[in-house]
Amino acid sequence: MQVIIHAGAHNTDDDRLITCLLENSKMLAEQGIHVPDPNQYRRLIRDILQQSGDDGLIPGAREMLTGALGDLRAVDRLVLSNAGFFGTPKMAVGGGLFYRAAELRLDLLKQMFPGDRIELFLGLRDPAGFLPALLEKTAFANMEDLLRGCDPGDMRWSELVLRLRSSHPDIALTLWCNEDTPLIWERILRALAGIDRSLPIEGEFAFLSHLLSKAGMIRFNIYMEKHPNMTEAQKERIIEAFLVKFADETVLEEELDVNGWTAETITALSALYDADVRDIALIEGVRLLMP
Repeated sequence: MQVIIHAGAHNTDDDRLITCLLENSKMLAEQGIHVPDPNQYRRLIRDILQQSGDDGLIPGAREMLTGALGDLRAVDRLVLSNAGFFGTPKMAVGGGLFYRAAELRLDLLKQMFPGDRIELFLGLRDPAGFLPALLEKTAFANMEDLLRGCDPGDMRWSELVLRLRSSHPDIALTLWCNEDTPLIWERILRALAGIDRSLPIEGEFAFLSHLLSKAGMIRFNIYMEKHPNMTEAQKERIIEAFLVKFADETVLEEELDVNGWTAETITALSALYDADVRDIALIEGVRLLMP
């Protein structure tokens, strides 16, 4: 069985991906793909991960998980999603690193599914937006406390990716940039589910409806009805054009009010992120979804 671990990151798709897959669960089940309701497993897996450690899983962990997920003998692909698989927002950064517990957590997840093939899916986000969003979800008073005094300019997603490739070379990694999600939403959905374009999927423009004005979404739907046989690349270009013309600015606008950060700080962090993503694209064993 393939076990798909969608581990966020925090403050990326806000559960929209797994919600969309759940809406297609009947069709996916016919293909041997099981998308359980996160309420069945999130708290349980969280508790198991928190109570386990270097010595392995707590006693009875696999039995508890089997009880929650049900009979999986007819399942070819299991899709699990939780931005908290690698820890809480407070644990997402520390020591100048993203997700320091990721390697151990993945090891424990592998122990939960012995003999199965684990794949990791992770949406990345520009630290200029990611770090302030994390700060809001913690009790820390300021960014310096959240980062424990580390320089945000020294943090790299590529460092996390290299750690994971080194510690778990058997786990395939599929990554994308959260900033690209509106353009490649359908591709991310299909990659998570492991299906190609021959199967129709409901909600292929669900994320876009969150970003466009009401009038813009109506126009977009009319346009797509008139042009039903576009290629993937053509769809992405059309989505980009509609975002430029009809985006709801109240949704897209990010207020990055961090004490001590200037416009130059944000620009510099974003430039470092762009360079970091280019480095990630060169790492062996990584599938990077891009427009």
